[in-house]
Amino acid sequence: MGATIIVGGFFGDEGKGKIVAHVAFADKPAIIARGGIGPNAGHTIEVSGRKFGVRMIPSGFVYPDARLLIGAGVLVDPRVLLSEAGTLKVTERVGVDYRCAIIETKHIETDKQDPYLSQTIGSTGTGCGPAAADRAKRITAQAREVTELSPFLTDAAAEVNKALESAKNVILEGSQGFGISLFYGTFPYVTSKDTTASQIAADIGVGPTRITDTIVVFKTFPTRVGAGPFDTQMSEDEAKKLDIEEFGTVTGRQRRIGWWDPAMAKYSAMVNGATQVAITGLDKLDPSVKGANQYDELSTKIKTFLREAETAVGVPFTLLSTGPELTEIVDLREERLERA
Repeated sequence: MGATIIVGGFFGDEGKGKIVAHVAFADKPAIIARGGIGPNAGHTIEVSGRKFGVRMIPSGFVYPDARLLIGAGVLVDPRVLLSEAGTLKVTERVGVDYRCAIIETKHIETDKQDPYLSQTIGSTGTGCGPAAADRAKRITAQAREVTELSPFLTDAAAEVNKALESAKNVILEGSQGFGISLFYGTFPYVTSKDTTASQIAADIGVGPTRITDTIVVFKTFPTRVGAGPFDTQMSEDEAKKLDIEEFGTVTGRQRRIGWWDPAMAKYSAMVNGATQVAITGLDKLDPSVKGANQYDELSTKIKTFLREAETAVGVPFTLLSTGPELTEIVDLREERLERA
């Protein structure tokens, strides 16, 4: 029992939503708490043929028995939050830390109209950067000042730590990816905040001694939306040959596709303090493994890739996603514990 952090290891869009949802159903957490920046990150979950895209509600919402919290470090757009909570019918389960900073209309307008943010950096236009700047200047409104949010207000840190003290499982869900961290990413083509596991824990109010596992999610073929360096980017023709075409959940912009990057994966795992790795998109490398649930069902090509990747990164690869559907995954976490 304890807190498990799940974060992205590349440039975002690694498939964290699917991994969070799987771990939630498997580990049955009392709470799933979201850290990260705000509604500029979208997570996609596919369950029983239905696809959900969320920007504010934790992507583990598909597990019906968990309390859904938004940590104090997150920027909240009340319109997005209220819309998602209603659409997903999770209103009764959602709690928003009263200290969350609020994204206002002026922040969105600035984000969209500022040529440096919108054109050079490639901001999502959701107001997160300007709101984060105002928060640093200590002039943003807080959630406790917004009437519409009053039914959701809570002390997320107190709730999470109480659950941990009662020996209950908790998932701390990150957003974006390591490569666009304000501190460790490809500055200035980054987001407005750190995105590593340490930051996610701080966003929610969980101290380092309470973290049991940190799962870093990688993608077999990493992707990146918008501007910025991408050392392993392939050509559009190469991506078409592999039948890989993806679009951002929030912006709808086409993602740039890259080859597996073992050096970046190793560095990301180091800074995040990874204890486990989840990897998605194995079915893109070898379509024959799509839907596999057992390690023995994987092809020699995939097993060789995993063996080499695990050696390069130096962390056990325990969650192997073989397709977008929630059930399409090989879970080796119990095997890892038995080996330990």
